[in-house]
Amino acid sequence: QVQLVESGGGLVQPGGSLRLSCVTSGIAFSKFPISWHRQAHGKQRELVASITKGGSTNYATSVQGRFTISRDNVKNTAYLQMNSLRHEDTAVYYCKTTIGLTDFWGQGTQVTVSS
Repeated sequence: QVQLVESGGGLVQPGGSLRLSCVTSGIAFSKFPISWHRQAHGKQRELVASITKGGSTNYATSVQGRFTISRDNVKNTAYLQMNSLRHEDTAVYYCKTTIGLTDFWGQGTQVTVSS
């Protein structure tokens, strides 16, 4: 059974940092890409960052230079380091992997940026 579990969200002031984790189980983690997405209240879910099995990364323009995606294939875990957080980064953050034609999502973790 494929499972993805996010953690690390919370309340942070503008300019602050958070590191999200996505622990996976039930998959050969090193063989699949991982991506982080977010969904703000009343908005569509959007791609934030992705990392291939080989470690190549891609970022949304809005987070380029502030967020860093990484993966630890020994711990079967992906990370999203978020620095210089802004009010507009407030959202529920989800990790996702795709196996064949099937997307697997975690339950999400809330990030709130507020003073």
